[in-house]
Amino acid sequence: MERNVRNQIFTLQGFYLLTFFGVGSLYPLLSVYLSESVGLNGYQIGTIMSVGPIMMIFFQPIWGMVSDTTNKPTVVLGLTSLVAGIFALGYLFMDVYYGLLVVAILVAIFQSAIIPVSDSISLKYTSKVGYNYGNIRLFGSLGFGIAVFIMGRLSEGFIGPTIIFYSFFICLVLSGFLSFRFPKERAAAKLDLKAGMKELFTMKKFLIFLAVTFLVFGPNLANNVYFGLFVEDSGGTYAGIGLAFLIAVLSEVPFMRIAGGWIDKFGLLTVAALAGAASMIRWLFYFTEPSLWLVYSSAVMQGLAIGLFIPAGLRYIKEITPAHITATAVTVYSAIGNGLGNWFSTFVGGFIYETYSIYTVYLFFAVLSLLGIFLCFVLMKEEKKNALAY
Repeated sequence: MERNVRNQIFTLQGFYLLTFFGVGSLYPLLSVYLSESVGLNGYQIGTIMSVGPIMMIFFQPIWGMVSDTTNKPTVVLGLTSLVAGIFALGYLFMDVYYGLLVVAILVAIFQSAIIPVSDSISLKYTSKVGYNYGNIRLFGSLGFGIAVFIMGRLSEGFIGPTIIFYSFFICLVLSGFLSFRFPKERAAAKLDLKAGMKELFTMKKFLIFLAVTFLVFGPNLANNVYFGLFVEDSGGTYAGIGLAFLIAVLSEVPFMRIAGGWIDKFGLLTVAALAGAASMIRWLFYFTEPSLWLVYSSAVMQGLAIGLFIPAGLRYIKEITPAHITATAVTVYSAIGNGLGNWFSTFVGGFIYETYSIYTVYLFFAVLSLLGIFLCFVLMKEEKKNALAY
């Protein structure tokens, strides 16, 4: 690998490490801060925590369009990272519900650009130089896992819980400056926005895979809300919850490393279906009310599910969409999984939890995953039919 390419790869890896360290510092502990330090009730905390997915639904496609139409994705990425980090400091100066809600909305609007735009740049560059995208994205999982562990310890120590906001701010400011050193991956041509969106939403395979993402990836993200309750219900302590999260998130790293090889060997849709199957098996297992040590052991299934689905899903979107609307396609895809799918699974899961139990929530997640696997096979059949036609 030539020196310039190696430096660009290190830059991308550093960006993901910093960005996800910031996200891992803030969101797993924000609900605890709002409850214990501010004194908000469950409804208020739930509203603030659900702002992110809702903003993603609306703003991720917009940021993708801005990135494509300006043809300056690195500028969009750098500025949104910096602004999101600065707005997060607002949590330090607010102690009333509506003020905190405004801060959460402002952070979410700008943060919603970061992952899809950086993914779009990374995918284009790694495809050009023949490098495995998973070896870049795994640094995000590594950063998130380390952050949850370190910030949990620091928050309980003499520093206090406000450390999570400073950490988020510092990490996003640093990653924002780092993004200006990204490879200049630009669209092949200027985008006619209306024509581009029309083209995107007339693609049958794209629409079906959006549904797959909604059904498979949405529950995996919603699990971040319910997993702590599940571990607690299984007899775990707060320390146990942190340990379970650490095992689950770090297990994504090795699978992201091997994802590229598996994709080349078995195919994108086969790997996506395997990720969906891993999710479904995990959720069904949780429905059986397993003992705590089995919960810790099974947390590695998250690596198989998310560690494979993220690289496979992004590569599939890139392969089936034209180059001039790649960023828009990736942000729409991200809005469906990170936004709409996450929100739907969390929202409906809340009703199921209140009416039945935390275990029934995971049965619901399993049913969604099963439907996602079915749609993967529909796409496989469609591709075979197209191959035979040629």
